[in-house]
Amino acid sequence: MALAGLGQPPTSDWTSTPFNAPSYPLAVRTPYLSAWFPSPEGGVALNQAWPEFWTGATLGWTGFAKVDGVAYSFLGESSVTNFTQATQVSAEFTSTRSIFVLSAGPVDLTVTFLSPIEPEDLVKQSFPFSYLSVSASSGDGSSHNVSVYTDITGEWLATDHTAAINWTTTTGDVLTHQSQLKNQTEYTEGDGRILQGSMFYSTRNVDGATYQTGSSTVVRSYFISNGKLANTRDTNYRAIDNDWPVFAFARSLGQVTKDTPQYAVFSIGHVRDPVIKYIQNNGVTFEGRSYYFWSTYSTISGAITAFLSDYSEALSRAKALDEKLQTAASSISSDYADIVALSMRQTFGATELTISGSPGAWNTDDVLMFIKEISSDGNVNTVDIIMPAWPAFMYLNPKLGEYLLLPLLQYQATGQYPNKWAVHDLGGPIADGHDQGLDEKMPIEECGNMINMMLDYTQRTGDASLVKAYPIHLNQWAEYLVANTLFPANQLTTVDFDGPLPNQTNLAIKGIIGIQAMSVISRKYLDDAESADSYSSTAASYLKTWLNYGISSDDTHLVLEAGLTSNVLAFNLAMDKLLGLNFIPDSVYSLQSTYYENHLAKYGFALDSRSTYTSSEWMIWTAMTTSTSVRDSFIKAIHNWVSSGKSKTPFTDRFDDATGSSSANKNRPVVGGNLALVHSKFLHFWEI
Repeated sequence: MALAGLGQPPTSDWTSTPFNAPSYPLAVRTPYLSAWFPSPEGGVALNQAWPEFWTGATLGWTGFAKVDGVAYSFLGESSVTNFTQATQVSAEFTSTRSIFVLSAGPVDLTVTFLSPIEPEDLVKQSFPFSYLSVSASSGDGSSHNVSVYTDITGEWLATDHTAAINWTTTTGDVLTHQSQLKNQTEYTEGDGRILQGSMFYSTRNVDGATYQTGSSTVVRSYFISNGKLANTRDTNYRAIDNDWPVFAFARSLGQVTKDTPQYAVFSIGHVRDPVIKYIQNNGVTFEGRSYYFWSTYSTISGAITAFLSDYSEALSRAKALDEKLQTAASSISSDYADIVALSMRQTFGATELTISGSPGAWNTDDVLMFIKEISSDGNVNTVDIIMPAWPAFMYLNPKLGEYLLLPLLQYQATGQYPNKWAVHDLGGPIADGHDQGLDEKMPIEECGNMINMMLDYTQRTGDASLVKAYPIHLNQWAEYLVANTLFPANQLTTVDFDGPLPNQTNLAIKGIIGIQAMSVISRKYLDDAESADSYSSTAASYLKTWLNYGISSDDTHLVLEAGLTSNVLAFNLAMDKLLGLNFIPDSVYSLQSTYYENHLAKYGFALDSRSTYTSSEWMIWTAMTTSTSVRDSFIKAIHNWVSSGKSKTPFTDRFDDATGSSSANKNRPVVGGNLALVHSKFLHFWEI
């Protein structure tokens, strides 16, 4: 926000649990509701900077508390006067929450940002809303009068601050500020924002709740002077940066003591309808798809009321999910549990659950989940984004895996995609497919990914409907692998930043495992023993050849490219472990594990010898194939990097293995792959 704070904030030390995150997720539910608080080396207090959109653009989000007539700031960096900065005492993140404790004079404020993850409730998971809770308790044992204030700006709508916006405030059981761009363009992005839809900032209309819209300076100063707001509406609609209109609430908490803390809850969300436009089978028309929650709530106000009313239960469910994930991941190591916790909201915050239909006629049997390739090319349902992220969805609810694959399968079943291999993505932000076949070409990569994911889904759920519905495409992709995977042509892989390369051993083994996986699908689920025998025989023959050319001349490690001196993080071997195929000889795992152990850099093992970049999720995937000691070394290296303070962005999934410098990749859902070890260890999270 183009408003500077007054002077330097007081220097404070605080406790960070489990460590100081590079960037704390605040409100992270969808690709467009994605608010973070950057905290580079040394940490930044919640009231020392502005929250940011995942791109780094400022999001005006302010918080004040008034304690016995004295105003304190607890959120954001406001330029108004006559307040004192609260002193941060602690910062903590879990899988679903970021929690900050600040001392506002004699009162302790607990500021909780809860972005629910509701994997088994599609209505709740589809809500594009997040919670802010502010709790106050006495820190000195005495009773104190407390009121709290919060506002947001139009910066939540667009990075272009000259854009004109308008807004309304509705009252009733719930107070809601709705704001939106004056001129909207459906399905169009600007700097990562969707130029469509509305922001909704809400709180329950209880005793002591007041509201106000107007100039940031005027509204904030009014609260600082009065401890409440004026219940007035500014109707001078204007640009985001024209006297900075804000949408504010205040809430009197009354007298608070140590034994009777009081709290206020606010919700923030970004809603658009339709959510996405999805290509239909004639290649000309498109289907507008809506959030799943519309099947239960006919109005936004009804959805918001239900969301706010559910806060206590939502918090209980969040704590339960946090605990289950913590328990599962801690069975491997505490460092691993920390990595998992920081990965969860980022993973689910890239997704949106949709249904077809219209008001009164929603089709809840037609569920499609869209996942955005954030910060790289912006496409939806990119296959080699779903594949690394796969463990998070399959572990928490395998049906989500099906909902992610269906948009790709249904599109290719129309026959509009002309290539013989699996499509790379569905386009974006409109899911318009690639009827000309001009998507990014990763033929072996995506064929192997689709077959492997479909077998994993089928084995873990016992539901063969997916493979039985698309046998033609499965066989088509398997036949492509048979014809092309042994000595791959000059193809891209998921590490496409390094460019294409022929004869990649890591790519070849993905395809070979895919052929073996197809033999299992054919025999066990498609009742096609002849094809199963053929695929199995081919995979075994290819593996024998691969073992001859994929291992270095000194028999110490796998090479990146056949016949050349090189090395590779052989993460695709993990597909054998994931699927329980027992196809790769143990000697290969042992060989490579020893090589990793002897060549590990400070922050990990490079993806391959073409660069020094490594990847958190692919190291975790690879750890499925290593010794326990190497697994733990990989985890420690990732933990050392993510807690080092070398980044101030959402979890970067690619960084230099020696220096820790980050790539441009950030906030990508691929960090869901950091759950690969719990996904492989436990069938489902409810087994814990």
